[in-house]
Amino acid sequence: MRRTFLTQMAAMAATLAAPKAFAQAAKFPDHPIRVMVGFAPGGSVDPIIRLMQPKLGELLGQPWVIENRPGGSTSIACSAVKQAPADGYTLLFTAGSGHAVHTIDQPQYSYDPLKDFVPIASASRAGWAFAVTNSLPVKTLAEYVAYCKANPNKISFGSSGVGLINHLAMERFNMAAGIKCVHVPYKSSGSTITDLVSGRIQAYFTAASSLQPLINAGQLRAIAYTAVGTGEVAPAQMFASIGLPDLDQIDSLNVLLGPAGMPASAQAILTAACEKVLAMPDVQAGIKAQQQVAFFENSAKTMERLKGYKEQYTQVIRAANIKMGS
Repeated sequence: MRRTFLTQMAAMAATLAAPKAFAQAAKFPDHPIRVMVGFAPGGSVDPIIRLMQPKLGELLGQPWVIENRPGGSTSIACSAVKQAPADGYTLLFTAGSGHAVHTIDQPQYSYDPLKDFVPIASASRAGWAFAVTNSLPVKTLAEYVAYCKANPNKISFGSSGVGLINHLAMERFNMAAGIKCVHVPYKSSGSTITDLVSGRIQAYFTAASSLQPLINAGQLRAIAYTAVGTGEVAPAQMFASIGLPDLDQIDSLNVLLGPAGMPASAQAILTAACEKVLAMPDVQAGIKAQQQVAFFENSAKTMERLKGYKEQYTQVIRAANIKMGS
């Protein structure tokens, strides 16, 4: 009888303690959450978190405050998050591939993109377009490669800057295809696209959303798309058509990160909230209107992708002898 009584009392104590424990766990968040975005309003990164912002605030009962801190290849926003208390109330929303690679061989940065941040979730994914100026006499990837081989170092391609992801992706393609082209770095994608349309440069490989309006208007010619976009890709426009299927997975991935050392419980709550919000039809429709697709992956899978980006592009940087940040 005594053993039974003690068992019942222990069970009752556990039952009474459970709501208290739940309430303690549910305290997060108990004040607004700040999200640093290392890009100016607009573009392909900022609109995604703004679509998620009101839903996340409603779901978690606290407002999400977005702060755009562009500059320094996102280092201004990254530094702000790293230096903030690791309590889950200051987060970073950024482009995953760019985040993973932009400090490689650049010791001036005071943080490690992988070690000093923890992934919360992936949010959206977009395919890329390979476009050429209309005056270039090629209509397919195979024709482009053949033309470049017949005219080494005569074709110039643009990027948004040395060591940025659209530069590295193009160098990755050049090495895989065995062609030699001239890199012309710009200070912005807008300037790159302007010179592509005018014919001052001949090729550009970047997020499809940046190029599609001009492609639709006939001002540029798309000869390839990576196979992770919002529409179907014709087999002839895939890199697999020239024996380079790995390049079909080049993408833009937007991710939500927190500072290393943030509580695992807060991280789990934020990850679950992102999963719910990204499953909402109106959020998915809004992301699709941005020429992207809602793409939730949890912390572990997001970290796998970030590590993959760093590994792939470190190899490119070393093989192409790219002087990062130059």
